[in-house]
Amino acid sequence: MSVTAPAGFEAAGVAVGLKSTGARDVAVVVNRGPLKVGAAVFTSNRAKANPILWSEQVVKDGVVEAVVLNSGGANCFTGSFGFQTTHQTAERAAELLGVGAGDVVVCSTGLIGTGDEVFRAKVLDGVQQGVAALSAAGGEDASLAIMTTDSKPKRAVHVGDGWTIGGMAKGAGMLAPGLATMLVVITTDVVLDAAEADAALRAATRVSFDRLDSDGCMSTNDQVTLMASGASGIHLPADEFAAALTAVCDDLAAQLQGDAEGASHDITIRVVNAGSEDDAVAVGRSIARNNLFKAAIFGNDPNWGRVLAAIGTTDAAFDPYDVDVWMNGVRVCTAGGPDRPREDVDLTPRATDLVVDLRVGSAAATIRTNDLTHDYVHENSAYSS
Repeated sequence: MSVTAPAGFEAAGVAVGLKSTGARDVAVVVNRGPLKVGAAVFTSNRAKANPILWSEQVVKDGVVEAVVLNSGGANCFTGSFGFQTTHQTAERAAELLGVGAGDVVVCSTGLIGTGDEVFRAKVLDGVQQGVAALSAAGGEDASLAIMTTDSKPKRAVHVGDGWTIGGMAKGAGMLAPGLATMLVVITTDVVLDAAEADAALRAATRVSFDRLDSDGCMSTNDQVTLMASGASGIHLPADEFAAALTAVCDDLAAQLQGDAEGASHDITIRVVNAGSEDDAVAVGRSIARNNLFKAAIFGNDPNWGRVLAAIGTTDAAFDPYDVDVWMNGVRVCTAGGPDRPREDVDLTPRATDLVVDLRVGSAAATIRTNDLTHDYVHENSAYSS
């Protein structure tokens, strides 16, 4: 049920022709309350789409009544037309729902730099149809409507003792951290105030979506929105809710990794015994963005030399000649030199586990990425962005 699993939420996903395939392309998620708490994190890309610029203002007061999302067009770098389209989208939803336009978050995904009156008319029609189709069972349709190059929808639900968190996500390319990646909507019926929602969301995204670095490319439209209805009447300790929210975000991040464009390996990079968490993240990200390493994994080649070359570009504290590296459970490098033969490593499974032991401290971090494949290059040469 995705975003409609928690009490107090309705959703819909409709098709209005934004996608040439005729698939669902506009989603609406509405918080029926009694609370209308909202929080969001956004891309840190300075080149931000019109929906991001709008939604950044919406969430400032901690109130979000609804989220409208469209696929089939990013509404980015579309000038004053794009801003007007976003504004009209929120106004149309607000009018139909009987709420204020300043409490409606707008999200878009698709091609950058395109948009015309036909696009605007279809989005507004989608809002009309979406609001009319709202239901407590509409979460699955909504998750389908936000897909672009995704091969399947991403949904997650966590059920607690009398309370629930639900979420949906889209994203298969341009997956790199910047406060958030991709489009995500998360709902909960837990009682939260705006400050609690914001703190929990930032804590959860920091160790989940922020550490998904599939292709090193940061989108202009990335946004993660959390809405709380309070319909359960249950207020949880902050750490308990944060842990559950993090689990949902981590689940969605893993699904996004598994559906990355053209990927044949899902690579989990675990950096251990670092001097600090920041060092561990920096080392993990240097590997995740190293095309030579990613190409080697595509070729099922346990080329650990490319791992050491990648981490040597960071400012993290470590001695390159005192580093251990494991690939799929086999230590191929110890103290900066060869250990087990490469032939002992089986990289044919899709799941690839890389462990880098810096041997300088006790901090750790995990970064998710994928290999670099012919299919990724082909898909992104044939698909405008």
